[in-house]
Amino acid sequence: MKKILSFIICAFLFFNPIIYANSNIDVNAEGAILVDLNSGEILYEKNKDLKLAPASTTKIMTALLTIEKANLNDKVIIGKKPPFADGSKIYLLEGEELTVEQLLNALLIESANDAAQALAEYISGSEEEFSNLMNKRAQELGCKNTHFSNASGLYDDNHYTSAYDLYLITKKAFEYPIFREIISKKKYIIPPTNKQPQARYLYNHNKLLNGNKKYNYKWANGVKTGYTIKAKHTFVGSATKDGRTLIVVVLKSDSNYYNDVIKLFEYGFNEFETKLILDKNTAVYNITIGNTSIPLYPKEDVYITLKKNESFSGLEKRINLMSNIKSIKKGNVLGSIDIYKNNVLLKSVPLVSNTNYDNHLYDLKYQDGKYERQISKKWLILGFMFMVAGLLGYKKIVKK
Repeated sequence: MKKILSFIICAFLFFNPIIYANSNIDVNAEGAILVDLNSGEILYEKNKDLKLAPASTTKIMTALLTIEKANLNDKVIIGKKPPFADGSKIYLLEGEELTVEQLLNALLIESANDAAQALAEYISGSEEEFSNLMNKRAQELGCKNTHFSNASGLYDDNHYTSAYDLYLITKKAFEYPIFREIISKKKYIIPPTNKQPQARYLYNHNKLLNGNKKYNYKWANGVKTGYTIKAKHTFVGSATKDGRTLIVVVLKSDSNYYNDVIKLFEYGFNEFETKLILDKNTAVYNITIGNTSIPLYPKEDVYITLKKNESFSGLEKRINLMSNIKSIKKGNVLGSIDIYKNNVLLKSVPLVSNTNYDNHLYDLKYQDGKYERQISKKWLILGFMFMVAGLLGYKKIVKK
């Protein structure tokens, strides 16, 4: 029980980042967050778990599911409903044929609600069923304050998320190169189709990418704008500088949100530094079983973010191994590596084996820096049973 509990605690620490004390910076948004994408550490937050309407930043989830569920070259035939979608659209026509990739660009660049509905129907048959898929995926990603009612972000009392949840969704979407490619584009052209003889020219609404000098931010490379009268201005932004990517989310903001976003980016880049501490392809420890050495690797790359006036040299790494194991399979978690600074735990990362070790006869018990082989209780019990059976059989023979 203690072994199981310890790894639950490890998982909690690994997936729940340290939140730095907020500076004197304030933003007009009701909910906001600034996160270092590599380390996952929160550099600024304001009501990060408050449920708020996301408006068209909803389309990040729609894009994520599209990338995960459909092929970019798939042909989509537009149904009856998308041409009548409310709000921003590219005026799709019933029976028109476009590729998933074209609709995905319309979704993220032009923020087209008709493209959102068309993709939802293509993937799930209806927007209602697609909303169920959105909610299921949100739960899988760890979102605790999110519920979607449509694929586009049109206002609904039962359609909400939080700054932190929207970051989690964006973080997952960033794992896909096609998502990062599309959100960084300034424009996109959809060529003529079977129903539309004219090309459609789409321009990114993100003023950090496509704005005047007032808002243009040279490090920006995404993500998505949003606005409805009730939701007010919503925005998810990304910027990359010196190998670091920061994600900003602001919800229910006023029209000055770009100033706030740039201010947060500058704070994140100027006040903090992120370094790769553990490489998932480099073994950090070797366990010894008899004459066999088995290397252990971090489950994933581990980055640490510190304020620039702090030193990385003070980081301490401590190895924790499971006390009892049996056979080892590739990918098995055999312990954790804990990263401390000034005796404060920053992260706990699972350690995995990259090889197999067949061990049917023995249990492995960790002591004195290595695993000792001990006869498995299972085999002891079986041996005892065979011995008893043999004695009983012997007695029957003697009686005869």
